[in-house]
Amino acid sequence: MKLNEIGDNPGASRMRMRVGRGIGSGKGKTCGRGIKGQKARAGITIKGFEGGQMPLHRRLPKRGFWNPFATQYNEVNLARIQAAVDAGKLDSSARITVEALVGAGVCSKPRDGVKILGQGALTVKLAFEVAAASKSAVAAIESAGGSIVLLAKKSKEQTSGA
Repeated sequence: MKLNEIGDNPGASRMRMRVGRGIGSGKGKTCGRGIKGQKARAGITIKGFEGGQMPLHRRLPKRGFWNPFATQYNEVNLARIQAAVDAGKLDSSARITVEALVGAGVCSKPRDGVKILGQGALTVKLAFEVAAASKSAVAAIESAGGSIVLLAKKSKEQTSGA
């Protein structure tokens, strides 16, 4: 066997079909695309087109509403904060703020502030400075000897710098 005799198995690779080369080729004239119309042209995009009928995505009603002025809080449970204090990620003597929680990895990003929720229990005295808190969270913080200060709500215009 020589290098120039090496090749693929018979039928493993086929030549590409050359279209538009006469009627004898089997793919002459219209090249297998039929006659005229949008699909016969190059670069067709007709996703969702239903032959002139009103498309499904336009027949169905619109639903929902996106409020651009809604506040997006990071919701954090007391159990998560207690776990961060136990792990040494949060300093119990310092004020617990948005920046402290982001730095400790409790929240991924600041958003519009932090809302403390009351699931879990606190065993240490903590001082919070957050945007919002549930009634059960406030009761649990105060029963542990801590304090909570709710920050004034900023409007979207103030935060965008307008």
